Amino acid sequence: MGKAIKEYIKIAIRNVRTRRLRSWLTMLGVVIGIFLIMSLLSLSEGLKGAVMQQLRMMGKDIIMIMPGEITDIVSMMVGGLELTDDDIKAIKKAEGVDVVIPMTYKGIAMRCQGEKRTVLLCGIPLEESLDMLKTDMGFTLVEGRWPVPGKREIFVGYLVPEEIFSGMKTGTQITLKGKKFEVVGVLKSVGSKQDDSQVYVDLDIYREITGEREGANMAMAKVEPGYSTEEVVENIKESLDESRKRKRGEDLPSYTVISSEKMTDIVGNVMGLIQVAIFGFASIAIVVGGIGIMNTMYTSVHERTREIGIMKAVGAKNKTIILIFLIESGIFGLVGGLGGIILGLGLAKIVEIYCQAQNLFLLKASITPQLIIFGVFFSFLVGCLSGFFPARKAAKLKPVDALRYE
Repeated sequence: MGKAIKEYIKIAIRNVRTRRLRSWLTMLGVVIGIFLIMSLLSLSEGLKGAVMQQLRMMGKDIIMIMPGEITDIVSMMVGGLELTDDDIKAIKKAEGVDVVIPMTYKGIAMRCQGEKRTVLLCGIPLEESLDMLKTDMGFTLVEGRWPVPGKREIFVGYLVPEEIFSGMKTGTQITLKGKKFEVVGVLKSVGSKQDDSQVYVDLDIYREITGEREGANMAMAKVEPGYSTEEVVENIKESLDESRKRKRGEDLPSYTVISSEKMTDIVGNVMGLIQVAIFGFASIAIVVGGIGIMNTMYTSVHERTREIGIMKAVGAKNKTIILIFLIESGIFGLVGGLGGIILGLGLAKIVEIYCQAQNLFLLKASITPQLIIFGVFFSFLVGCLSGFFPARKAAKLKPVDALRYE
């Protein structure tokens, strides 16, 4: 049986080589399909990994409170909605809440060494939150020290001295709204260009600079030891609802209270759906490639009718004819798939290198043995399935009719 299979493979390879141009054009359709699937799956898996890594940097006992609905993430992040001071107080009063960090941010002009740039200034209460930022949020300094709460000192994201103000370093004096500040620390890169480009200052000083006396764009709460995260989520909701009942006449925005672990699950599910959609769209190209293989195989059956008749006249069985044609179509799929894998993963790697060079995002091309095996198996399977009906047609030919075919 092993020798027979080797002979069938030799026959299939010989037939592929005989019609080189047609064979390469047929494989090209598979190459394009697998190229799209592999590059998009690799990049989407890499993006998913980068996003999930960012979320996992937060401890499981962290709760995020944001104005707006979770279903409208754009309005939550950039829609101008805010939590009020009463909301912040209600969060602090909730049973099981250990520490609350109100966070607010605004674009502001910064002057450094004669240069003026607009940066995203983030205000956080350093005295209450510095320990939580370091231990639970993954904030790490690569240079300098942490600011002293209440002093005109700032720490900046990794890209601020790298790209925005190239001459900046710890000890550099900068100006915000006519007030001088000292840069005392530079954060380690977290991979997101927006986060790495932020400037951080104590909340009281932020309000002094911007004139915003109350409210916050969002808040983060740490769960007190001995309480479950989901239990504290419900306590915060109850406390906020109770606080807002006393203000029925005011038009207060809705809010979202969600644990970091729950947020990670939601993002993971969303990214999974995106990957399914990507695979679905990219598969259209591989279907077109499969149709190309089927067309080539039908043409091959037509051209080799006398050859099939001779093979059957000397004793070749139907399953032998089917197997030879399936191997031939499988070779189209396999070789085309290998080309698509190399090109697709190569493109994904180039995109990764470009994104990291431009600091657009910590995006890595996910190149795993499982992905490569999937690409090889999938392309071979498409080839075999595309050749099945032509192979069955070849097997059904009657020897007498095939021999008389001109």
